[in-house]
Amino acid sequence: MLNRLTPGLMIALALLAGCASRSTVPASPASPTSGPDGPEAVIPPDLQKVPDAAPKLEVIRKGGPNKSYEIAGTRYEPLTEDKPLVERGLASWYGKKFHGRQTASGEIYNMYAMTAAHPTMPIPSYARVRNPANGREVLLRINDRGPFHRGRIIDLSYTAALKLDVLRGVAPVEVERITYEDIRAGAWQREGEQRTEEPPVFAAEAAVGAAPRETTVQAAPPAAAPRDAARGFWVQLGAFGKLDGAEALRARLAAEQGWLVPLLAIFKDRQLHRLQAGPYATREDARVAAARVQGVPAVVVERR
Repeated sequence: MLNRLTPGLMIALALLAGCASRSTVPASPASPTSGPDGPEAVIPPDLQKVPDAAPKLEVIRKGGPNKSYEIAGTRYEPLTEDKPLVERGLASWYGKKFHGRQTASGEIYNMYAMTAAHPTMPIPSYARVRNPANGREVLLRINDRGPFHRGRIIDLSYTAALKLDVLRGVAPVEVERITYEDIRAGAWQREGEQRTEEPPVFAAEAAVGAAPRETTVQAAPPAAAPRDAARGFWVQLGAFGKLDGAEALRARLAAEQGWLVPLLAIFKDRQLHRLQAGPYATREDARVAAARVQGVPAVVVERR
């Protein structure tokens, strides 16, 4: 029968077959279609040298990019809490088709930045993606939704795919979300990148009811604290002999001043449990945050 078809009819059938093989997932800036769609005609040089995303504390807001949504009959429920997430599956990447368009977060997609789309991870989030075939790893900022193909768990930017060596198509990867606790403690850094100085002691002895003041953190013997923490400026909100006291204040502040929730951490310094918020890149940023705190004294401390 095929031998009797006219050339024009054969071409038409071929075109229909091609259309039928495409994904039925609607393409939109907020929900990009997965799969390689090519780089720009002129690719920026030295993309391998683009630095990974640097994880920092960012508030997860409910609604917006984190509200439930439906794509092609499948319903997705994004996480709205700071929870760990580890997945293994296929990674794809998206390029010039969405370059310069708005992402689910409202930010403009830059295929040459270190970002990615994930169907349910909180926006914004940070994640480590590893290619087990070659051991390469990258740190990415999650600011978009997708992919929406069975088996695929993450859509990478062009540069991220380049650095992982997965530009040739979908490839198996391991994805791990970086939590607030990881960021506060600097645990997202690999062993070779970890700081070598000993855990800090918080010199401020302020407790609830004490007058605010500023201080600088000094080094302490290893036994002084059970964990390390990020450098920078922190706002101390209280110091307690028992952990229960610090936990109670943290719960109270979380209920009364929700903006503090992703910033709060408790550190043990010898016999004291200190509730602090941070870290902040500059002393002025910490001062501004301290001024917003209500009901308790706020002490700016620097961790070196």
